[in-house]
Amino acid sequence: MTRKLFGTDGVRGKANSYPMTADLALKIGAAAGRYFRRDGSNVHRVVIGKDTRLSGYMFENALTAGLTSTGMNVLLLGPVPTPAVGLLTTSMRADVGIMISASHNPHHDNGIKFFGPDGFKLSDQAEADIEALIASDIEPAQAQNIGRAKRIDDGRFRYAERVKATFPAGRLDGLRVVIDCANGAAYRVAPEVLWELGATVIPVGVSPNGVNINDGCGSTSTELAAQTIREQGADVGICLDGDADRVMILDERGQVADGDQIMALMAARWADQDRLNGGTLVATVMSNLGLERYLDGRGLRLERTAVGDRYVVEAMRANGWNLGGEQSGHIVMTDYATTGDGLLAGLQFLAAMVETGQPASALSKSFETVPQMLKNVRYAAGQAPLEAENVRKVIADAETKLVGQGRLLIRKSGTEPLIRVMAECEDDSLLQHVVDGIIAEVEAAV
Repeated sequence: MTRKLFGTDGVRGKANSYPMTADLALKIGAAAGRYFRRDGSNVHRVVIGKDTRLSGYMFENALTAGLTSTGMNVLLLGPVPTPAVGLLTTSMRADVGIMISASHNPHHDNGIKFFGPDGFKLSDQAEADIEALIASDIEPAQAQNIGRAKRIDDGRFRYAERVKATFPAGRLDGLRVVIDCANGAAYRVAPEVLWELGATVIPVGVSPNGVNINDGCGSTSTELAAQTIREQGADVGICLDGDADRVMILDERGQVADGDQIMALMAARWADQDRLNGGTLVATVMSNLGLERYLDGRGLRLERTAVGDRYVVEAMRANGWNLGGEQSGHIVMTDYATTGDGLLAGLQFLAAMVETGQPASALSKSFETVPQMLKNVRYAAGQAPLEAENVRKVIADAETKLVGQGRLLIRKSGTEPLIRVMAECEDDSLLQHVVDGIIAEVEAAV
C-alpha cells in the first residue's frame, strides 16, 4: 500500500494538526496494540518514552488509551533518549517500544517512532501493516482484558549504566566537557553519565520548559555551546538534539565536527583495532564525498543508503556491518545500540582523546570536506514541483555540468514538506550556479 502517515522516521507533524492529533494518536496506539497483540493473551506490553515537548503529555495519554483498549500493558518511561527506548524494549521484554519525539524539530512539532521487540525500528512493511489497521475497524479487547499502565522510575538509570559500560578508556578525570542537551530528553542523564565517569561537566540546555527544546541550543544550533567552551576553557563539547539520537562534537576552540568527521575517526580507529566489520562504514547519500575519499585512502569502504538512520541500520544488519550513521549526527554502533545514540558516540570521541592524549581539534577533522551546498524549498500539500518540466530540465543540465567534478542529490524530506537540493563540487562558482539555478526553478514551480 502507499504510505501516507509514516515517513522516514515514524509519524511526524505539527502538534494538534493532522496527522499529529490526539484522536489519531489514539488510533495509532490501538492499531499498534492490535498488530503486536496477535495471540489474544494479556501478557503483552509496550514501553513508551518521550522528550520534553509540551505536547508529549497529550500524545502519551492518547497512545496509552489506544494501546490499553486493545489489551496492551503500558510502561511509561517519561523523558528518556530515543536510544533508551530501543534498549529498554528488549531488556524489559516488551513487544513494542514507542518514542514520542520530533527529534531536532521545533517544540510545536512532535512525532511517534516505533521499535520492534528486537529494539530496532520497524520495517516499512510493518509500518504499512499498522497504517492499514488504522484505516480499518480495530477490534477492542473485552472488558476483562483491557490493559494496565504504570510509570517506570528507573528507565534512565538502566540506560545510563548501559552507556557507561561501553566506555573503553577508564575515566574522564581532568577533562572539562560542555554538554548541550538541547533542553531535551537527555537533560538529566547525559550530565549524570559524564560526571559519574569523572569529567568536569559544564551543562547547557538542561532547563526544559516544554517549549524551548532545540531553541538556540543543541546539535542544530551549536553557537551557545561554542561560546561556553571558550568562556569556560573547556576541552571539548558534546551537542545532542532533542531526543539525543544525534550528536555534534565541538573542539576546544568551538569548531564543529559533524557526523561525517565523527564516523571517519571511529572507522579508522576501529579498523586499526580490527573491530570494523567488513572494513565497511555505512552512511547515506548525504555524506560528503571527502569521507568516501578518506576511507578509500585507508583501504576501507563506504556503503551508501537512502536518507534516514533506519535505512543505515537495515544495511548494517543485512550485511553484518557494525558502524554507520549520517552526516547530521546519527551514529549507529550495533555492537552497543539498536539506533543512533548521541551520548554513546560522544563517549567514543572522549575515549579517543583519553587514549591518544590528543586535543579534540586534532581528532575532529580527519579529512578535508568537498564543498557542499544544501538548500531547501517548502511546498504545499498536493504540489509536486519535481515533476514540473522546467525543474526536470534544469536538474538534467546541472547533472551534465557536474560530471567528473561532483555530484547532485535532490529529494523530498521524509519529515517535513521540503524539497532538499544538495550538491558537492570543488569549483565553488559552479556549485553556487547549479544549486541556485535549481532552487529558482523549484520556487517558481511552487
